[in-house]
Amino acid sequence: MRELGRRSEAAVHPYRGDAPADQAMSVEATVAAFHASPLALIGKVGRREEVVAACASAASLGIVVGMAATHARALVSDLDFRPAEPEADAALLDHLALRAVRRWTPIAAATPPDGLWLDLTGCEHLHGGEERFCQRLRAFCQRAGFTARVAVADTPGAAHAVARFGRAALTIVPSGRTVEALGPLPIAALRLNSIALTAGRKFGFETVADLLPVARGPLARRLGLAAIMRLDQALGGVAEPITPRQDAEVPIVERRLLEPICTAEAIERVMGDLLADLAEVLQARGLGARALRLVGLRIDGGEQVVAVGTSRPTREVLHLLRLLKLRIDRIDPGLGIEQFTLVAPHTEPLDAINLGAVLAGETLVRDPARLVDVVAGRIGASAVYRLSPVESHVPERAVIRSDPVDAPGGWPEWVRPVRLFARPEPLARVIALLPDQPPRRFEWRGTTYMIVAGDGPERIHGEWWRRDAEVWAVRDYYRVEDDKGGRYWVFRRGDGFESETGDLSWWMHGVFA
Repeated sequence: MRELGRRSEAAVHPYRGDAPADQAMSVEATVAAFHASPLALIGKVGRREEVVAACASAASLGIVVGMAATHARALVSDLDFRPAEPEADAALLDHLALRAVRRWTPIAAATPPDGLWLDLTGCEHLHGGEERFCQRLRAFCQRAGFTARVAVADTPGAAHAVARFGRAALTIVPSGRTVEALGPLPIAALRLNSIALTAGRKFGFETVADLLPVARGPLARRLGLAAIMRLDQALGGVAEPITPRQDAEVPIVERRLLEPICTAEAIERVMGDLLADLAEVLQARGLGARALRLVGLRIDGGEQVVAVGTSRPTREVLHLLRLLKLRIDRIDPGLGIEQFTLVAPHTEPLDAINLGAVLAGETLVRDPARLVDVVAGRIGASAVYRLSPVESHVPERAVIRSDPVDAPGGWPEWVRPVRLFARPEPLARVIALLPDQPPRRFEWRGTTYMIVAGDGPERIHGEWWRRDAEVWAVRDYYRVEDDKGGRYWVFRRGDGFESETGDLSWWMHGVFA
């Protein structure tokens, strides 16, 4: 090989290698180059052309929104002027709202010209909490080349105001403190029209706090009824429902009623009709529902939303109706509900099932999915789980919670107690012979136990690759029985010879049946 002037070396796999640095920084480099030169967007407002948007470089040179285009060109000669495209901006916002519906929350809508509304009610825990979700959202916008200001509040109007006029780029308003957050903001944060803003300056209203002590009647005569509506929406006095962006791919059915209904029996009947229609849509697409969201529109403009989930994809009407009936008591019809919408935001492929072997009696299939769905609908999905084994000798690490409908793996042939404590409990006044004899007496939870039989020890070493404290750690486990017939699983820290292996303390870790 050397004579031929070649060398032999391993080639990097084209799909397993790390992404090149140039590709990873392509978005950041493009954005930096885009904003290197001053840029302003020009749009036609009335009969003249004005600056409708300007980058940070242009703003530092004195270019402000609302300035005449001729004035801006005279002020900065090398300014990059480009025509504004509101239709393209609206299309981009709509695309982001659609992405939010598919990835983040089922209720998301665009707020032109430059914002999004995301309803995190009931789904913030799926993203690690509100703060973590907001940080991930800002990171996503940064990777896409956008600057974003995020705010979370009790009402859409308050979130809209704090995000655009607040001091911080990320603000989470605690529940019940909306007034404190809106008080120092200017009245323009309430989305008032130009006439109301001009009247507000005329009467000396500068911040939202200036409007709060004024009676509604005089304030309406000065600023108009629309301003009062915006103020009440921001404070939560008037409902401001968000019309979500509908995903064309999401199966959805609706019913508009001739007369409003308010009884549980009528609502149950509408649920059955909607599920029958939805089942046909799902069957045509070869899908099964994993989650359903029922939205009822009341005659006063309010919305009532209930949701259910299933452990496996299904389109069985009776089963889904049984799950929705568990949520009827959570619906407040008010003066009546006049429109219902049923959406399946989470679906999975569901093909035909071969039941030939079952019908022939060759096998018996026991599917716990229906039972799991009903129990989870009553006590919560987090309360229903199955224990699955994990490859670990340490007892508290050898079991994890898993999906209740998944079949667990093979269990090892170790003898373990029926009830294993999450944390071992200390024993007091233990009498035992060292180094390998079970205890003859101990006190646990204030009661003295006299041991008449014991088996062991079963030695379990620490997992040294996890942390340094487990390099020499040793536990000796014993199965013991007291004079009253109770059987327990206890262990001693240390092997009885070396002090590095443990402090020779005794602990209770489980109880046998």
